[in-house]
Amino acid sequence: MRFSILTGLGGTGDYTQLALAAEASGFHSLAIPDSIFYPEITESDYPYMKTDAVRQVLDGVPVLDPFVAMATMAAVTDTLRFYPAVMKVPVRQPLVLAKALSSLAVVTGNRVSLGAGLSPWKEDFTFNGVDFDLRGKLFDECLEIIRAAMSGEYFEHQSDNFTIGRCKLSPVPTASVPILIGGHAKPALRRAARLGDGWVSANSDYETLKGLLEILAEFRQEYGTDERTCFEVHAFDVTARSLEDYKRLEALGVTDICVNPWNPYDPEITLDKKIAGIERFARGIITQY
Repeated sequence: MRFSILTGLGGTGDYTQLALAAEASGFHSLAIPDSIFYPEITESDYPYMKTDAVRQVLDGVPVLDPFVAMATMAAVTDTLRFYPAVMKVPVRQPLVLAKALSSLAVVTGNRVSLGAGLSPWKEDFTFNGVDFDLRGKLFDECLEIIRAAMSGEYFEHQSDNFTIGRCKLSPVPTASVPILIGGHAKPALRRAARLGDGWVSANSDYETLKGLLEILAEFRQEYGTDERTCFEVHAFDVTARSLEDYKRLEALGVTDICVNPWNPYDPEITLDKKIAGIERFARGIITQY
C-alpha cells in the first residue's frame, strides 16, 4: 500500500519542510490543491460542502501554482512523487499546460502525475474566456492534446475548440505521466474509466467510497479498461483512523491512501505540529503495514 499526504489549503511556506518530512517518513507522494483566483461573487455551488462555508475558508488563503509548488518540493527531495489534487485542466491552454507538465516530469526524473479535474466554479471558466457549457468536451480534448504532446512525436489537433498544427515538444519525459481523474459525479467516473490512468477522490467516508468504486468498476468494465492492473485509486476516507480501517480501503481496491496527518482546520497549526503529525502517522500506520 502507498500513502499520500494531502496538504490542504494554505501553509505554502511549509511546503519544502513537509516534503522532506513526508519522504523521510515513508510516504509515497504528496498532493497539493489548485486555485487560480478567488471570485468575489460566484454563480456556482460547491459540490462537497456548503458553498458559503467553503467560500469563507477560501477567501484570502494562499494557494501556489501547482507546477511552481511541485518543482520547489521536488528540488529538495529524491523519491517523493507529486501531483495536484486536482488541477483545473480545461481552464488552461492545453499545449502550454503540456509544456509545463513535461518540463516538470523531466527535471524531477518522472516523479510527477497529473491530477486532473474540472472546476465547480463557473468563474474559473468565464474569467479565462472558456465556455463553461463546453467544459466536459473541452476536458476530453485537453487530455488528448496533453498526451499527444508529451509523446515527443509530431502531432496535430483540429476541432471546433482547438486548432493545433503539426508540432512536437522537447524535451519529454522518459516515462508516461499518469493522469489521475478527480470527481465524484458519474461523468467524472466515466472519464476516469475511459481516459484515465487512475482516479482521485475528494473528502469522503468508507460507505461513499465503496459505492463510488463500484460504479467506477462498472464503467471500467464497460470501456474495457478493467484489465489494466496499473490503474491507480487515490482515496481519502475522513473516517479512517486505525490500521484496520486502512486495510479495509485496500480491500476495496485503493492503491494510494490519502491522508492529512494534522488538523487542517486548526487556525493555530504550526509547522512543528504538522511534522509531528506526519511522523506519528508513519509510526502508527505506515511502519505497521
